[in-house]
Amino acid sequence: MEWNDEGIIIGTRKHGETSLIVEIMTRHHGRHLGIVRGGRSRKKLPFLQPGNSVEAHWRARLDEHLGSWTLEATELRTSELMATPIGVFGIQTLASHLRLIPERDVHKHLHEALEIILSHLQDASIAAVLMIKFELALLDDLGFGLDLTKCAVTGVSDSLSHVSPKTGRAVCHEKALPWIDKLLVLPCFLMPNGSDSHPELTEIEAGFELSGYFLSRHVFEPRNIAAPNERASFVNAVRRKMQG
Repeated sequence: MEWNDEGIIIGTRKHGETSLIVEIMTRHHGRHLGIVRGGRSRKKLPFLQPGNSVEAHWRARLDEHLGSWTLEATELRTSELMATPIGVFGIQTLASHLRLIPERDVHKHLHEALEIILSHLQDASIAAVLMIKFELALLDDLGFGLDLTKCAVTGVSDSLSHVSPKTGRAVCHEKALPWIDKLLVLPCFLMPNGSDSHPELTEIEAGFELSGYFLSRHVFEPRNIAAPNERASFVNAVRRKMQG
């Protein structure tokens, strides 16, 4: 068994004395692992880092085997990512989120979203918006997508302002008023035709509260796992950058 694909490294761990097991989010084969022989050498180790894009050749005797990688770097991002807390915690959060999906399941749009986010981690507000949208896309792929396109009560798509924590559906401002303390705020950049160009910090925080609530309810709690610490660190790094 063998194939070629493009992908982004999201993690590594030592294997034996000289090799690495490299975890890659590929475009056409999902999240995939394999061994890089001699991956801890001075020549290979610098580009076998999370965030870097590679052309990947995977080979194994049987499809269910771990297999081995032959990798060629196509874009090196690690030094740029490691230069800021947003970059460091951003790639760690994305990697943690991607491990929530089954290994080898194909999610082309998540690969594309990962690539886009990694290209915008130097801009705090844009990176935050993209991360929130990534989390909502992840929820959708796991079968827990939200309906933010129209009001759950009236069916209109105008004046949406909140989301029901019970149903995950949007509610317009008029119908939300009697229950406003029990609803989650819907930030403007998640509304139909909403702009995600440099939102205010309050909107960013509302977006993370929204996606975080449903991740906890539908994913973390049922699996008896905690939300990744890197996510909270990423949110704090965004907050400090925007406040500064």
